[in-house]
Amino acid sequence: MPKAYVFTRYGGPETEALVDVDRPVPGPGELLIAVRAAGVNPVDYKIRNGYRGSGTAPAELPAILGGEVSGVVVETGADVTGFAVGDEVFGSAVGGGYSEYAVLPQGQTAHKPAALSFTAAATLSVAAATAYDGVQQLGLPSGATLLVTGAGGGVGVAAVQIAHGAGLKVLGLASEGKKELLTSLGAVHVPSGPGWPERVRAAAPDGLDGIFDLVGGEVFEEAAKLTADGTKLITAAVRPEEAERLGGARVARARTGAVLEAVAALVVDGTLDPHVTETFPLERAGDALRVVEEGHSRGKVVIEVSR
Repeated sequence: MPKAYVFTRYGGPETEALVDVDRPVPGPGELLIAVRAAGVNPVDYKIRNGYRGSGTAPAELPAILGGEVSGVVVETGADVTGFAVGDEVFGSAVGGGYSEYAVLPQGQTAHKPAALSFTAAATLSVAAATAYDGVQQLGLPSGATLLVTGAGGGVGVAAVQIAHGAGLKVLGLASEGKKELLTSLGAVHVPSGPGWPERVRAAAPDGLDGIFDLVGGEVFEEAAKLTADGTKLITAAVRPEEAERLGGARVARARTGAVLEAVAALVVDGTLDPHVTETFPLERAGDALRVVEEGHSRGKVVIEVSR
């Protein structure tokens, strides 16, 4: 039977296990893929901890962890068009991605370019696509100044690169340990910690044209004070109602194959480097998730599934 890494109840790492599961069956409009790689994201452990997005039902337990994958199509459901068995694809998994097989909705799946590795492709449908959607949502012109909070994380690293590639001046708020990385990506590093708003004002004396928040909490509260135009304040770290309370908005996720194709093209042309810093086999999925959960990652962590 196929293997998958699951959580058996809501809670901490002690709820996780590598188990045998039935091979999934794709429904109408869905693809079944043999997974080659799965990206690891903070939302994975947050869901295990009990987080649910607005309108999302509780997971049926045991639930497979993970949401972004790449692999090879092995079966298609009814009404699938544009994809065939043998195609190399990547996208957002239905029902989890830390597994030997995963189901993808065709509308949230894209063909993997030959120049893109399975490992890199598995990092794009959550973090990089969120970054792309956010930069597109802000719609800032070339030369504008953008502040990215939490710039050293997976979404932040992608947002910095996409914005820099679009001609924006990017200020990256992150810990001192992320300075070298952010500087190498073309950002002006602003150290996080007490007094950071003053450091932002000093780095952008003419003010900010946009803010992309990836931290939430007090950082988002303080960031909201740095712009008078709420339409230029977006976040992926707080709920929509909280963002609106401060005059901003939640990042509007497009979740389409077209966005995935656009992000993949940025990787292929060198604008975006996924910065995969650690890979783990499926048998060590728990170790991969710990790296992200404990905040030790300096880039993207990926689970590679051997064939």
